[in-house]
Amino acid sequence: MDTTIERFQADVIDASMQVPVLVDFWAPWCGPCKSLTPLLEKLEQQYQGRFKLVKVNTDEQQQLAQHFRIRSIPTVFAVVGGQPVDQFQGALPEGQLREFIDRLMPNPSDLELDAALAAVEKGDRKTAAEHLKKALALDPSNDMARMTYAQVLLEEDDAPAAKAQIDALSAAAQQDPHAQALSARIAALLEENRLPPSPELEARIAANPADLQARLDLAQHCIAHKAWEPALEQLLEIVQRDRGFGEDVGRKTMIQVFDLAAAQPQLVATWRRRLSSVLF
Repeated sequence: MDTTIERFQADVIDASMQVPVLVDFWAPWCGPCKSLTPLLEKLEQQYQGRFKLVKVNTDEQQQLAQHFRIRSIPTVFAVVGGQPVDQFQGALPEGQLREFIDRLMPNPSDLELDAALAAVEKGDRKTAAEHLKKALALDPSNDMARMTYAQVLLEEDDAPAAKAQIDALSAAAQQDPHAQALSARIAALLEENRLPPSPELEARIAANPADLQARLDLAQHCIAHKAWEPALEQLLEIVQRDRGFGEDVGRKTMIQVFDLAAAQPQLVATWRRRLSSVLF
């Protein structure tokens, strides 16, 4: 398609919100253009709508050429999401053109992740899990998909499977606060069966309020069942009584709970203030 300054918004900017758009600046007298443009047209057909080719005749559309500061032709701009993201000048061979175009294509794994996140928002965990499995099959290094899958598995109370996903994250992703928070809840669920029952722990705390291990174990029970506020109450008490207990485990676990409870921002803000008042 040839465009003009009047149609540029619709032909390029608006269209680029759906698929990448290549804008080919050319002229009838340009020798290299005569080899590049037909090749781009052929690739547009082969990619079957995954990108759009728009041509600008610089002789006829000098205002557009000036806007893009065209100094030589052919020049090709890639526009994605309404913004120029890449460009090249001169006639490239087909292999390099394919590489240029492929860099613009959305990652199929990320598309599956987007579909999974949409399903999560609707509360459809089964559909989300199917999309996340596909995302990881397409790209096992997709850490965001893996963390999301771990979270979905946790919602299904499948802590061992969730742990396997967290363990498979890259070293960098395992340092992510969200991944560490998920790890804390997984650990709480896995540990729950080995902990003393909640009534026993409550009795120990009533008899001896300084029993910090009982408070920590009770907090782990609460975390396993997403009872954030009771967990935070026990953890803050640990911080108040002995900041050094368990290498500052009270504060560290509170921070993990803040991330797990991110869907309740008012609760998190309240307890962040309470923690700050104790620390400072």
